[in-house]
Amino acid sequence: MNNSDFLEVVKQSFLVYLRTSARSNEKLKVLHGAISADINNRLHDRKYTVSSLGYGTGSEKNIDGRYINKAVDITISENGTPIAGIAVKFVMSNYSQNSNNYFENMLGETANIRSAKIPYFQIFLIPDKLPYFDKKGNITRWETITRHNLEKYIKLSNDNIDVFMHTPNKTLVYIVHLQSDNNVEVATMSAYKENYINNPFVIRNSTLNFCFGRTVIYNDYDTFLEKVVHAIKSV
Repeated sequence: MNNSDFLEVVKQSFLVYLRTSARSNEKLKVLHGAISADINNRLHDRKYTVSSLGYGTGSEKNIDGRYINKAVDITISENGTPIAGIAVKFVMSNYSQNSNNYFENMLGETANIRSAKIPYFQIFLIPDKLPYFDKKGNITRWETITRHNLEKYIKLSNDNIDVFMHTPNKTLVYIVHLQSDNNVEVATMSAYKENYINNPFVIRNSTLNFCFGRTVIYNDYDTFLEKVVHAIKSV
């Protein structure tokens, strides 16, 4: 799966999200399943198995962390023993109110797994412009991703992973741009969903530019997966 294929998977996952609900795991089956299948194809060895929603047995696998057991989005096992994990976060709305929680949770789960000497990777996926919904489903504003939003990821990208166990072995930050053929203004969650469900739209890499250090890969899924597979085979 190359970068273009990945964008198509993201598009399909987004459409499933629109047709179901924010709490449904159906969108995860599409995204996690496709990534898992790609990892399995790249490993190309029967001693490895990949577990996630939407792939294989269709369920997540627990990894024994240093402190707690954790159900991981994508787990790679060798002869049945987990040897690596990947967490996937696809944010589709209300980013600002949750951004610190997302990041802190990522640090905690990474430290738990990596302190048990198991490589851990992160995928953070988000549109460059996304709606902010109130409790009634009204769009109160549009949030645009800026350097300020990503400052913590930029700092993380310069960490020494041999020193800081909370830093993922590699992180993929992927920012997409959604462009609907219908330019009508939408004011509610239902109108937002109907706009993308009922009208053609494209999804492409955002043109936003950010300078990350070595531990973060920006908008290059193919390179990220190459690094993941190389790390797994080196375990």
